[in-house]
Amino acid sequence: MSTRRPAFRASPTNPGIEEIQTIPERAPEMPYAPAIRLTGLGDLLFISGATASPLYHQHPHVDDEHRHSGDIREQTRRAMQTIESILQHEGLTWTDVVKVTKYLTDMRDQDGMVAVMHEYFGSWKPASTTVCINQLSTPGARVELDMIAAFPRRAGA
Repeated sequence: MSTRRPAFRASPTNPGIEEIQTIPERAPEMPYAPAIRLTGLGDLLFISGATASPLYHQHPHVDDEHRHSGDIREQTRRAMQTIESILQHEGLTWTDVVKVTKYLTDMRDQDGMVAVMHEYFGSWKPASTTVCINQLSTPGARVELDMIAAFPRRAGA
C-alpha cells in the first residue's frame, strides 16, 4: 500500500500538475523539480527539440538558415522562443510544462542555459534531465531543448 504525500506545490495554471520536492527546504537551490506528479490529466503535448535555428527551415538544411550566435544565452533564448510559440499556439503556458530534456555540447554552458530558462519559467520547476552530447543537428548549435506539457483537465471531464 503506497502513501501519497502532499505535493510541494501545484501549477498555478493547472492544478493537476504537482511539483514534488522530497526536501522542501532545499527547493530554492534547485533549478528543476526532482519529480512532477500528474493527477487526473490525460492530454499531453510532446514538443520536439528546439535549437537556435528557426522552427520552420528547409531540408536538407540551407546554411544561411542556421547561423548561430556563439553565446549560449542567446541560443537558449531562441530555442525558448520557439517552444513558447508552440505553447501559446496550444493555449498553454510555462507552468503547464512537466518535463524538460536539455542537450548541451558543453556542460560548462549549463549555468547560462539555466539562467535564461529561469527568465521563462520563473519559479516553476518541471522535472528535468541534462545530457551532454558530441554534436547537434547544425554546426554551431550548442543547446537543444525538448519538453512535455500537460493540458488542464476540462470541466466535466
